[in-house]
Amino acid sequence: MDLIRALLIQGLQMAVVLLLAPLLTGFVRKIKARLTRRQGASVIQPYRDLIRLLRKEAVLAENASWLFRVVPYLVFASTWVAAALVPTFGGGLLFSWTADLIAIIALLGFGRFFLALAGMDIGTSFGGIGSSREMMIASLAEPAMLLTVFSLALVAGSTQLSTVAAMMSSPEVGLRVSLGMALVALIMVAIAENARIPVDNPATHLELTMVHEAMVLEYSGRHLAMIEFASSLKLVLYLSLIGCIFIPLGIAAPGAGVADYLIGAVAYVAKIGIGAVLLAVFETSIAKMRVFRVPDFLGAALMLGLLGTLLLFVSRSL
Repeated sequence: MDLIRALLIQGLQMAVVLLLAPLLTGFVRKIKARLTRRQGASVIQPYRDLIRLLRKEAVLAENASWLFRVVPYLVFASTWVAAALVPTFGGGLLFSWTADLIAIIALLGFGRFFLALAGMDIGTSFGGIGSSREMMIASLAEPAMLLTVFSLALVAGSTQLSTVAAMMSSPEVGLRVSLGMALVALIMVAIAENARIPVDNPATHLELTMVHEAMVLEYSGRHLAMIEFASSLKLVLYLSLIGCIFIPLGIAAPGAGVADYLIGAVAYVAKIGIGAVLLAVFETSIAKMRVFRVPDFLGAALMLGLLGTLLLFVSRSL
C-alpha cells in the first residue's frame, strides 16, 4: 500500500510539472503584455499552440538525417525527467534518491548537446550560428551552475535535492552572503539557459540576435511542439529549483498527510507565480544585450558562484 501511494504521489508530481509548463509560459506572456499596455493572448494560448502543432504534418528537409527526427523527443524526455526530479509540493518522494543536482545538470547538458547537433544537421547558416552561440553560452553557464551546486553542497553536505531543501529550511543555515551570491548566480544562469532577455529574446526571429530560435528554425509540426514543450518545462524546472532550494517553504515532509501535500501544492503554485511575475517585470524593464556581451553577463555569474564557494570553504576551514 505504501508503495502504491508513493507511486501515485511521484506520478502526480510528474503530471504537475507537465501540465503547468505551458500555463506558466502563457502567464509570463500575459503579464508582459499587461505591463506594456497590451491585451495579450490568453494564458492558455500555449496549450492551443501545442495542440495545433501536433496536428500539423512535420516538414523535413531532404538532407535531414535520423538524428534530426529523434532529437525533439530526446530533448523533451531529458527535460521532463530533470523537471520531475525537482521536489515541488513534497520531499522524499519515491525517486528522490535520483534527484541529484549534478544529475539534473547532466540531463540538461544532454538535451543541449543533441539540440546543437540537430541545428547543424541540416547545414543551414542559421542552424550553425545558433548552435555555436548555444555552445558559447553553455561553456560559461554550466561551470557557473556547478559552482552554485558546490556552494550548496558545502552547506548541506550533499548534492541531493531533498537533503539540500531540508537543510536550507532549518534554522541552522540563516542568512549568508555566500548563499546570496549563489542565488544571484543561479538566477543569471536560469535567464541564460531559458533564452530570456537580456541574453536572448524568445519572441524574435532576427538572425543577428536569435540563439535558441536559430537552432529550431527548420522544425515544424510535432517536432516543433516537442521542442516548445521542452522549453516551457525548462522554465518550470529552474523556477522550481530556485523555490525548492532557496524558498523551501510548504514542502511536505516524507510520509505527510493529504492536507500537507495540498498546502505544499498551494505554496508551490504561489512560488512559481511570483517567480513568473518577477521574470516578466525584469524582462520588461531591461533591453536585450548584444551577443558579444553575453560572456560578460555569464562571467559575472561564474565569479559570484566561485566567490560563494570560496567563502563557504574558508568559513568551514576556520
